[in-house]
Amino acid sequence: MFDSIRNHKKYLMGFLMILIIPSFVLFGVQGFTDVDSQGETVATVDGQDITQIEWDQAHQAEAQRLREAMPSIDAKLLDSEEARYATLERMVRDRVLAAAAQKLHFHTSDQRLARELQQNETIASLRRPDGTLDVEAYRALLGRQGMTPEMFEAQVRADLSRRQVTQGITGSGFTPAALAQVSLNAFFERREVSVQRFNASDFAASVNPSDADIQTFYANNPALFQAPEQADVEYLVLDAAALAKTVVLNESDLRAYHEQNASRLSGGEERRASHILLTVPQGAPATEKDAVRQRAQELLAQLRQDPSKFGELAKTHSQDPGSAAKGGDLDFFARGAMVKPFEDAVFALQKGAISDLVESDFGFHIIQLTDIKAPAMRSFEAMRPEIEADLKRQQAQKLFADSAEVFSNLVYEQADSLQPTAERLKLTVQTASGLTREARPDAGVLGNQNLLAAIFAPDSVEKKRNTEAIETGASQLTAARVVRYTPARTMPLAEVRDQVRTRLVAQRSAELAREEGGKKLAAWKAGGDVAGMPAPVTVARDSAQGLSQPVLNAALSADPKKLPTWVGVDLGGQGYAVVRVDKVLPREPRDAQVQAQEVQQYGQWWSSAEGQAYYDTLKERFKVKIQVPEPESKR
Repeated sequence: MFDSIRNHKKYLMGFLMILIIPSFVLFGVQGFTDVDSQGETVATVDGQDITQIEWDQAHQAEAQRLREAMPSIDAKLLDSEEARYATLERMVRDRVLAAAAQKLHFHTSDQRLARELQQNETIASLRRPDGTLDVEAYRALLGRQGMTPEMFEAQVRADLSRRQVTQGITGSGFTPAALAQVSLNAFFERREVSVQRFNASDFAASVNPSDADIQTFYANNPALFQAPEQADVEYLVLDAAALAKTVVLNESDLRAYHEQNASRLSGGEERRASHILLTVPQGAPATEKDAVRQRAQELLAQLRQDPSKFGELAKTHSQDPGSAAKGGDLDFFARGAMVKPFEDAVFALQKGAISDLVESDFGFHIIQLTDIKAPAMRSFEAMRPEIEADLKRQQAQKLFADSAEVFSNLVYEQADSLQPTAERLKLTVQTASGLTREARPDAGVLGNQNLLAAIFAPDSVEKKRNTEAIETGASQLTAARVVRYTPARTMPLAEVRDQVRTRLVAQRSAELAREEGGKKLAAWKAGGDVAGMPAPVTVARDSAQGLSQPVLNAALSADPKKLPTWVGVDLGGQGYAVVRVDKVLPREPRDAQVQAQEVQQYGQWWSSAEGQAYYDTLKERFKVKIQVPEPESKR
């Protein structure tokens, strides 16, 4: 079918035009886009469907965002079934919270939206030295994510409204310290235990399977001795990083770039400041906040009369534990290092000046600017390596953008070989042998799950056609072609005899270990001699003393009503363990500071659990149905 389409595409295009043009006249563009926008439903929230297309687009945007934030991230992590399912779960959660926000009439004001955008670190990084926003860079940043500023701001507004749905639950969680301590003490309870292991490896010497045993085990377990399908491939990579090596720069461009960007490349201005912070707890009533403001005003009045007392008053009154002991000194910092209100105040001060009260999420600040460090302008020769790298990267990105469509079209149109594409774009055809569907960590672009799926697709395997151009990384496209394919097969016994014997010995050794452990457990429970048991050790959830997790879990979950208590633990292929619990001991004492931190953490866990329970209730209320099976690794 694909051969016919390729060989007669001119005639086919003419025929399609005859069919399509009248359809546009009758139905218009909207009729086609409406059909195209539909797709298989993957989830439903409050009667509204989430389609496969919406899911794919959301995951693509999420993957792109993560690549930009973490350029070194392994691409196959983003393409995994677990990552895709996590995107779907986030989409469902957003839809549930959006439905709840609408029905509860939650709204985000323009002022709240503006405050959120001002606190966004990514947007803050786009500010010029004078503090104004680089609007073009802002639009370009959002454009790479397929959004306009209006779309992004609407998204942030909706997100803030969704947050209000659960904030009332998570923000009002309260756990009494006494109750928290009871739960924590029970969870970290200690037990004195003795553990006798019966390792499968200790029984291996007594297992000597016959040829008949090996033959029977091989015949009963063919799935254990499968050679996976394999492919030898040619592949071609269009990569912005590789294109950068081909870029040749001229001297005039380098010098012009230096003149235009010298200030930026030399580094931003840094300022040194000291501050006095009076904190205001989150959610504090207005009266408490006004009282803190009044105390801050009194301190500011003292400093206006005698600025030399700043360090002394900071040591006495500041509630910032990191700087109070140093007289409020925060050392040098550049733009973007502090919260927005604080930063704006610091970069508006003259050296030696003291600010008015500055309010932030932490409370009220009084700031003194103590020093200004302007970067030294670096010479062209000193900056030449950075300039060359910057320009090569920019030109490589342009080359990649210009070449990507050519690459994609050529590998499709001339599908019998990658060589024409390589010659057109001056790329090198590479080869790999023994490729399987399972990605190897060191496989590079051939570790991309989407590319592997395309390589092992029927059209690639049977007809040896080029795959389509697959995005295998940021600014990277790859196409491959199967040269030789070997289907999966059961390896002959002669080839895997040693593997069969090893597996059979391991299986029988584990059985003997379990059998011996079970006999000893029964004897010891009946009052037999326990002289051979190892010396007891004291264990807890935060002190395993080298015990494996199954053994530790068995020791801590054993019924302590009648001591000593005996428990047997099946360790699978590793053997068996017998655990004797002799004593139950209280948790070791903690100092007051550690206890307070634990109670706070416990309260956060409790609030998080209440928030999750509320979300689960909302899912039931809005009749959530996810129609895609959950990946095994997430269960």
